[in-house]
Amino acid sequence: MNTPRLHHVPCLNSNGLHRVAYWEWGDPANPRVLVCVHGLTRQGRDFDVLASAMSDHYRVVCPDIAGRGESDWLPDPAEYGVPRYAADMITVLARINAETLHWVGTSMGGLIGMVVASLSPQPLVSRLVMNDVGPVLPAQALARISAYLGVPLRWDSVDQAAAYLWTISKSFGPHTREQWLALTRPMLRPAEGGGWRLHYDPAIAIPFQTSTPESAAAFEASLWAAYDAVRCPTLLLRGADSDLLTLGHAQEMTHRGPRAQLHQFTGVGHAPTLIADDQVKRVREFLLTA
Repeated sequence: MNTPRLHHVPCLNSNGLHRVAYWEWGDPANPRVLVCVHGLTRQGRDFDVLASAMSDHYRVVCPDIAGRGESDWLPDPAEYGVPRYAADMITVLARINAETLHWVGTSMGGLIGMVVASLSPQPLVSRLVMNDVGPVLPAQALARISAYLGVPLRWDSVDQAAAYLWTISKSFGPHTREQWLALTRPMLRPAEGGGWRLHYDPAIAIPFQTSTPESAAAFEASLWAAYDAVRCPTLLLRGADSDLLTLGHAQEMTHRGPRAQLHQFTGVGHAPTLIADDQVKRVREFLLTA
């Protein structure tokens, strides 16, 4: 597998500038670009397998969303949310100068892609893959995520960290030990005093902790409005055991907005990692079919 190139782009926030990192695969002059955006606590190297598989047709760009990976942490934790992330991605898109833009987004990355794809009058995204996410975020799933989000942790070894991350990620579905270690290593940074810590800013948990029923309802309404404004062909992937994207909500998404095609993966919950051959094949078929 080839090694991706790491780039940074400055983005505005309410206090000044922060740098957003992105990993780039394939021919840097290719005007046909696939952007792959990760979930809430993850980072761009999650897409190494998919990016490598798609780099024969695309320049593949995999950002680290602000507060994660190689990107800067935001000075104001209140800005950790989809509006800021979507604005940052517009800056990244301006930098990469794509003529044709396709988007694959897992969980949070799918919501960011949905917002970017909804913008008018000139739609930026011409094909969208939303991986196990929709406008409705069930409270039970959010409570599960909140239980581990932002908790300060340290491990003595990569193996120890991998074992912990597996306890909160079993819903990703079956992975070999080699696959899981490959997903784990980019999640870690050296900890002060030795050992390893997670890559992300613990303050990304603050917007979760300060959410109210009223703000959650307003956020859901804004997400439905964005989804209904999407006009490009859309593929909706779902882990058949997902607690974040219910079957009912997924089916509703096939009847409104872009009327997404729905494909489910058995034996997987939230969220498919797009590493298994059948998952990569489904994404590839959708993106490359005229």
